[in-house]
Amino acid sequence: MRIGELARRTGVSERSLRYYEEQGLLIPERTPGGQREYPEFAVDRVIRIQELFAAGLHSRKIARLLPCMRDADGGPSARATPKLVAELTEEKARIERTMKELASSRDLLEEVINAAAKR
Repeated sequence: MRIGELARRTGVSERSLRYYEEQGLLIPERTPGGQREYPEFAVDRVIRIQELFAAGLHSRKIARLLPCMRDADGGPSARATPKLVAELTEEKARIERTMKELASSRDLLEEVINAAAKR
């Protein structure tokens, strides 16, 4: 499929898809005319990249992680190393800390809102 179709099917801009290519996250084939041609599994790959960005991972870490994931279901592959598992465990802990901090901020705002609403 061409870049426009991949963008449409994933809801990701063509600009972002080109960035993913620059970062080595997405590797299209090229037609004889030089146009990008993406395999069907690229849809799952782009969705997975979006999920990893949303989880707070940066492109370098995503580039190391993607070869260790199966595109169809996201499960671990034989290429997942103990070091990568440790890094991902650290990322998960960071996300959990951020969630706790956000919950604390939310609770504080709720108290302020409730106090202000009682005036």
